[in-house]
Amino acid sequence: MTTTGPVSSLVQALGEIPPQPVVFGCSEAMRTVRERLDKVAGANVPVLIHGESGTGKDIIARMIHSQSPWKTGPFVKVNCPAIPGTLLESELFGYEKGAFTGAYGTKPGRVEMAHRGTLFLDEISELDLGLQSKLLQLLQDGQFCRIGAQEDKKVEVRIVCATNRKLEDEIENGTFRQDLFYRINVVNLYLPPLRERRADVPDLASYFLEYYNRKYNCRARQLSSELIRLLEKYHWPGNIRELENLIKRYVILGNEDAITSDLVGREQEYFNPEIPIDGPISLKKITRQAVRELERKIILKVLQANHWNRKQAARALGISYRALLYKIRDAGLPSSRSARRKPEEGVVAQPVAAG
Repeated sequence: MTTTGPVSSLVQALGEIPPQPVVFGCSEAMRTVRERLDKVAGANVPVLIHGESGTGKDIIARMIHSQSPWKTGPFVKVNCPAIPGTLLESELFGYEKGAFTGAYGTKPGRVEMAHRGTLFLDEISELDLGLQSKLLQLLQDGQFCRIGAQEDKKVEVRIVCATNRKLEDEIENGTFRQDLFYRINVVNLYLPPLRERRADVPDLASYFLEYYNRKYNCRARQLSSELIRLLEKYHWPGNIRELENLIKRYVILGNEDAITSDLVGREQEYFNPEIPIDGPISLKKITRQAVRELERKIILKVLQANHWNRKQAARALGISYRALLYKIRDAGLPSSRSARRKPEEGVVAQPVAAG
């Protein structure tokens, strides 16, 4: 398969970081990210990357490292939600022999492993307040203490953090330290969701197609213009990660129908107004019904994202608390946290590919 345009450099760039034209595309928002990244990469200051899951925060963190003076040092990633809270402290800061039951030897933590390199803390909002205090000390004076140790250790490390949450809301909610936020937010990079950069979808799809053709030794054909148009119109709740997994499936199966039907099915779940088979069709009534259903799903998603905190959800939606309560009742949504224990009837969770 031959490729043209920005994907043509793929042959020499099949490592962890895709070619820059593919990563940044042509949107104004991503152009801003690129300009900021170029300026900040060489400065030893913390960087905060925020955006929805699957928007490529990991890739941007690796690009910052690869363009920095510390690129020959290690890039150490810590996926904060993936490590249980009881183990995260020892994973980050290490421990001394005998520090706790089962500590039969000394173990360096991820912070030490990142010495003279980059420490990437993915989903930093998941750190508990105790660990946030230790991280603050590391940022302030470059020192930390292993569990069970008597003395602090010095380390030189560049810290890059990422989150899919609005940390200002977490501060107001009492789950994130304000002083830590100011320390990690020296430079802020916002990654827009894929639905806000649809023009980049064809190049991203071509990149993933050639990448997985080579990786799996397959010969899946170039995507048809009809499928490209469908991909450009899709709303991408899972962002670039969802697109990547979709193309991976196409490469393995070698059949466009397998992903076309899947895409159409997902769109119908997302937006599926009832249209009568016979009889007159009221466009105004159907449109009103579709808008109400879409609003219901958006409110539910925002409530879930804010852990059912209705005041926080109202702020996120840009409406008053009273207006949100009315919309919750009008949409037939549950009004309390207890609803989180049981799934909503009629609401189908969008599949999100493996930010």
